[in-house]
Amino acid sequence: MRSETTTMGLNRTGIGTSPIDSRDMIASAEEGVVSPALDGHGIAELRESYENEAEPVGTVPVPTTLKGALETVMTLIKGKAPVVLLDKLGERLAFERTGTRLYDALLAKFEASPGWPGGPSRADLSRFRAEELAHFDMLRRCIEEMGADPTAETPGADVIGVASSALVQVITDPRTTLPQSLSALLTAELTDSDGWQMLIDLTRSFGQEELVERFQHAQQQEAIHLGSVRRWLTAAAEHEVRG
Repeated sequence: MRSETTTMGLNRTGIGTSPIDSRDMIASAEEGVVSPALDGHGIAELRESYENEAEPVGTVPVPTTLKGALETVMTLIKGKAPVVLLDKLGERLAFERTGTRLYDALLAKFEASPGWPGGPSRADLSRFRAEELAHFDMLRRCIEEMGADPTAETPGADVIGVASSALVQVITDPRTTLPQSLSALLTAELTDSDGWQMLIDLTRSFGQEELVERFQHAQQQEAIHLGSVRRWLTAAAEHEVRG
């Protein structure tokens, strides 16, 4: 059965576990190097060529309603680029969807964990999951109110989806413990906090104060999530130290 605590065992990932073989490996690697000057210049040039030839990740779709088209034109007349706001809304939407899935996975992980004093309860995780889903639904409605299509994947949504996919992999991995999964969740909550602040600042620059109020309410709830995850992880480490 998987251990819920950090233990010492047969970890052979470091070269110190086999000094004779590691010397041979290092010697073979040195012999196989064409040039001793490994300054990264070659790979940097190759990456630059890829950057120059690559297409963009994607585009923001045109408004799907007449109202949205008119609002876009009026915003352009005022000298602002509405696509930036729509892209960030799509990004937040994608991340809140991922956040909901992370808490779904954590709830399953919670059922298999013995828990610890000061750790999360099922009610905590369920409430946070419901709030993530509510944020997703709120953003969906905001995008629709702007005459855009919330089912379209904007460039920002695409990028944040790829970036957060590793967090989903960590938490859904059956080998990871609940504390390890919470460490991944902490990364998500930190990203979420800054993401909401950026969206609030951007929305305010467009004069959308009614939306700002909605986003600030979501940000306040996310701050509670972040503080809770920090406390749970601290309690987990202290519990493990005490044995």
